[in-house]
Amino acid sequence: MKPTSSDKQLTVALAAFRADLRRFLHYSELAAEKAGLLPQQHQLLLQVAGVPPDTLVTVAYIAERLQLQHNSAVELCKRCEAAGFLVRDKLKENRRYVILQLTPSGKKMLGRLSRDHARELRLWAPEMIASLNKIILLDGESEGEIE
Repeated sequence: MKPTSSDKQLTVALAAFRADLRRFLHYSELAAEKAGLLPQQHQLLLQVAGVPPDTLVTVAYIAERLQLQHNSAVELCKRCEAAGFLVRDKLKENRRYVILQLTPSGKKMLGRLSRDHARELRLWAPEMIASLNKIILLDGESEGEIE
């Protein structure tokens, strides 16, 4: 099957969005490092604080949210606990589960980083939204094509 001009346009739009996304992720990584965190530590704190209501913040939950192996998530949690940003506690009802909570220091660190990230996203949002809208528009056009 020969690529069409709409295939090329979609590829260009996807590449532009991926570049926008990577630019933001790079900003995020540098901001975390400047604050004294590894980027994955920042992501861990964000996931612990941003848990949906009635969801237990377990190591398994964090592993899934960060797309890590369970043992890697355990090590990441241990490092954040050692740095004073996180506490791990056994669930009273079922001691097999370890529940994660931010410390006041972790909340303060995350609050500062979250405000910085929100400011950056406000700057970059129009470009990112335009990229996404172009992808949606182009992908909608390709759905009607016959193969």
